[in-house]
This record gives sequence, C-alpha cells and structure tokens, in this order.
Amino acid sequence: MTGWRALLYKETLRFWKVGFQTVAAPVLTALLYLLIFGHVLSDHVKVYDSVSYTSFLVPGLVMMSVLQNAFANSSSSLIQSKIMGNLVFVLLTPLSHWSWFVAYVGSSIARGLCVGFGVFVVTALFTHLSFAAPLWILVFACLGAGMMGALGVIAGLWAEKFDQMAAFQNFIIMPMTFLSGVFYSIHSLPEVWQRVSHLNPFFYMIDGFRYGFFGVSDVSPWVSLGVVGTALVVVGAIAVHLLRIGYKIRN
Repeated sequence: MTGWRALLYKETLRFWKVGFQTVAAPVLTALLYLLIFGHVLSDHVKVYDSVSYTSFLVPGLVMMSVLQNAFANSSSSLIQSKIMGNLVFVLLTPLSHWSWFVAYVGSSIARGLCVGFGVFVVTALFTHLSFAAPLWILVFACLGAGMMGALGVIAGLWAEKFDQMAAFQNFIIMPMTFLSGVFYSIHSLPEVWQRVSHLNPFFYMIDGFRYGFFGVSDVSPWVSLGVVGTALVVVGAIAVHLLRIGYKIRN
C-alpha cells in the first residue's frame, strides 16, 4: 500500500511545487476568458431564460480548466521523465501497473480539481451562481478529471518527444474542448453541427457539470453520466493495458 501512495505523493508534489505555473496561470487564463467573452457577448447571447450569459460561461470555464489541467499533469510528467531519463528509477521499483495508474491519474484529478476550484472562486466574484444539484457538479468534475488523466497517461506513453505531445494537445485536446459548448449552447448551432457535437464526449462532461449549477442542460444528465462513465472505463482500460505491457517504457 505504501508504494502507490509514495508515487501519488511524488506526482502531487511535482505540480504543487510549481503552483504558480500549474495552478495560478490557468486560473488567470480562465479569468481573462470570462472578462473578454462575458463583456463582449453578455448583451448579445442568451442561452437559458433564467441564466445570464456570464453565469452560463462560468461552469464551462471551470470544467474546461479541470479537463485541460488533468490531461497536462499526467502527460507532461511521463514525457518529461522519459526524455530526461529519470523514469528508470520508477521502473526499478516493484510497483504494479495499477499503482502507476492510480498515482498518475489520482494526481491528475487532484490538479484538475485544484485548478477548477481556483477558477470557480475567482470567476464567481463577477456573477451570481446557484447550486441546483451539487452532487452532479462533484461527480462530473471527478469523472472528467479521471478520464483526462487516463488520456494523459496514454499520450505520455505514446509520445517520444515534446513535439508529438504538443501535436496531441493542439490537434485533439484543444479542439474537442473548445467545441464542447464551453462558450455556447449547442442549440444555437445548425442541426448538422449539433449532431457532430453529440459525438464529442467533452460536450457531455461540460453539459452535465453545468446542469449541477442551473438544473437545466442541453441533454439529460443521466445520458451525460452514461457517456462520460463509458469513456472513462474505455480510456482507463487502455491506459492500464499500456502500463501493464510497458508500452514504450520498457524497451
């Protein structure tokens, strides 16, 4: 039991020691998004009848920050350890693949939730938010962070240099995040793009998370829960399998 705890502590300490970069910087970025988009579009965009655009924007920014930072935590840790050569010290330990998975994904969840909470505290000062279903907020935040942490493990194992990791993040993670309904409701899109949005699992994470605040969403929260839960199981299973066979780290 002490092995995975030590690795989890090490991974958590890794991002916390540079908290100004890993926590404070994403919070500032989300605040800038709120100030710019909220100021420009607040009088031009109406999403829900009882919810202002600024209020609508806050949960999306919080969840976007959770997802992006959970992915960045596990992926950056693995790729840096592989390139710098210090991953061998973890490989020398008798830790199982499950210990690796719990430690890397657990620290990713911790960083994602930490950044998300910081974004919420700062952005909540600019608008009024309700809590229609707080349990849904916690569930989707944890499931989303866990799924992205597992995806970060896959990306970190696959990438062999920083260029590949940057391509993975810029061409997969960022587009799927921004096209998930962070800044808009999908009902404002043409029908064909609404259908495309329903193929994006990030949309269900953000929509279900937003339901916890307002009690309204574009799709049923139970549907979102099913999609996000399935995505977590599938991505997690792939990450565990790659760790078990030592994909690109044992040869």
